[in-house]
Amino acid sequence: MAFDAFKGFWVTFSTMFKKPVTEQYPEEFLPTAARYHGRHQLNRHPDGLEKCVGCELCAWACPADAIYVEGADNTERERYSPGERYASVYQINYGRCIFCGLCLEACPTRSLTMSNEYELSSDDRRELIFSKEQLLAPLLPGMEQPPHPMRLGEREQDYYVGALADPGASAGAEYAERFDHGSGGAGSGRPEEES
Repeated sequence: MAFDAFKGFWVTFSTMFKKPVTEQYPEEFLPTAARYHGRHQLNRHPDGLEKCVGCELCAWACPADAIYVEGADNTERERYSPGERYASVYQINYGRCIFCGLCLEACPTRSLTMSNEYELSSDDRRELIFSKEQLLAPLLPGMEQPPHPMRLGEREQDYYVGALADPGASAGAEYAERFDHGSGGAGSGRPEEES
């Protein structure tokens, strides 16, 4: 009986004499784990078209009902994605999101990924609802702002065949090694500045 009581307090006694570790947040950002689930990001194809095809599978997979998607049809004059459809409205409510990653698993085009950005707090609940414009990956050099015609091929398959063999064919969270883990912060999600 006495041994059980001592065993219960062992963690307390073992840490009583250790030096406390103080993190200087927010002045210093500590790097997160490589597979950390932070803020979502909607990725683009190398020509700038959006990978999201507005299928709403991420919204169906979300156990917290935090994702809202409205799909719309692409036309020859206005093309936002290589598929027949695109997400005209895409919202994630971070007041409800539990960062489980089930939405990533449901996405058939790998358009939705999670970055290392973790600073998402706000005093106003309305600011925690991120719109499509806030979630879209930035345009990299060589990309064109949609809407525009398909540049990587004439068919939708030209965008997706071989994409898994070459994960660098998209712009977004796949470029984790390009994110600055120093002065900009591990969670900043800002690419390193090229010198």
